[in-house]
Amino acid sequence: MSNLQNIEPKKVFHWFYELNRIPRCSGNEKEISIFLVSFARERNLEVYQDDMYNVIIKKEASEGYNNSDPIIIQGHMDMVCIKGESTNHDFTKNPIEMIVEGDIMRANNTTLGGDDGIAVAYGLAILDSDDLKHPPIELLITTGEETGMDGALSLTNKHLSGKVLLNIDSEEEGIFLVSCAGGANKITTFKIEREKKSGNGIEITISGLKGGHSGMEIIKQRANAIKLLGRILEECNEKFNIRLSEIKGGTKHNAIPSDAKAVILTEDIDNVMKVIEKMTKDLKEEYSVEDSGLNINTKKVSVEEIYTKRLSDDLIDFIMMIPDGVQYMSKDIEGLVQTSLNNAIIEETDGYIQMTTSVRSASESSLRELLSILNVIAKRTDAETDERNAYPAWQYDKDSKVREKAVKVYEALFGKKPQVSAIHAGLECGVLKKILPDTDMISFGPNLYDVHTEKEHLSISSVQRVWEFLVKLLEELK
Repeated sequence: MSNLQNIEPKKVFHWFYELNRIPRCSGNEKEISIFLVSFARERNLEVYQDDMYNVIIKKEASEGYNNSDPIIIQGHMDMVCIKGESTNHDFTKNPIEMIVEGDIMRANNTTLGGDDGIAVAYGLAILDSDDLKHPPIELLITTGEETGMDGALSLTNKHLSGKVLLNIDSEEEGIFLVSCAGGANKITTFKIEREKKSGNGIEITISGLKGGHSGMEIIKQRANAIKLLGRILEECNEKFNIRLSEIKGGTKHNAIPSDAKAVILTEDIDNVMKVIEKMTKDLKEEYSVEDSGLNINTKKVSVEEIYTKRLSDDLIDFIMMIPDGVQYMSKDIEGLVQTSLNNAIIEETDGYIQMTTSVRSASESSLRELLSILNVIAKRTDAETDERNAYPAWQYDKDSKVREKAVKVYEALFGKKPQVSAIHAGLECGVLKKILPDTDMISFGPNLYDVHTEKEHLSISSVQRVWEFLVKLLEELK
């Protein structure tokens, strides 16, 4: 643990370190779930594990809190696993290498797992402490949050009785979230049809973009690698009638794609190269502020097989027509995105090309509008669509008692009022409110930066302050 041993709060960072030794990418949570169950049994705590590997651990109230209602502390155990091009890190077996630089903790060219391992670490630190004052605790740790909230969606209220839920899955200290967007993933599918045709081709690679969380960072208007690739392909196709041989981009449904690649066949390589060079210059200038690291590289390759002309044109047309980014801003909360899309992944799979588009909105009608637009575009380009991983919005509760208590506790501790806000991203609060309609909820967390990228890092001092706040809030929720 080396330079992590003396970082405060010690218990929180101890358990964060232990969590980061165990593989826990979304879809691979079995081992970390077993670890959590073992943690509970070693301390004779009541524990439940379901078929989705969700874990609930219960701890009795401290002295003087026996008549208090239980408090649910909630986070998710899975993490988005993204790494830089220069690392050989294997997320299925290698621990996350945690590096401390002053007040910053980061990983070695991979995601850190602060989203949402830090919440789990807070919860374990509370369960592992004997000197804290608190009501009965129900620590709820879910799976599959990053890939559609599958764990939360499978839950019932059978083992949960808490009347207050503290979700620790926010990324800005001093901002209490009380509402979130709902959403769904739209999968657009094209059947692959190929032709044998040899010739000279060009590989076009887009890289160097910032990417980021498709809910939190969408307002920053960062470039989408798939959309940029579509613009280049459209320009080349319009002038020289190219054919696609390969196309792919993006890795996660909730991450703005930072890279994309296509291989094209053309009978006029030199002139097509000139078009790409011109587009590269234009796009670099266009995104010089939001994405100054944009790289567009080309190289000549040999092509043996291509998509049919119809499929090639349909794919290019689809990428060009599909909306992307912020669509509507909130009319109620200044600066809040209401509705957006992120064209997250395009890939070949099992004889098909699939585009995954993440649609988010705090408005059900706006959400349905965009999903309908995607259906129409798919029909016009001879594709099929499927809707997956839908999750509900979390509606604002004007009578929230925990919100009032949290604001007072934070202001008393730090001498300033926290901001009460909403978020343009999905939180499990929306799902959990469906099964716990009478439970009062709030979401908060320490400062995390560049989540869902290999540059993810957190503020150590912020983790300490949020720990102080959490401990005091539990003490006050008598």
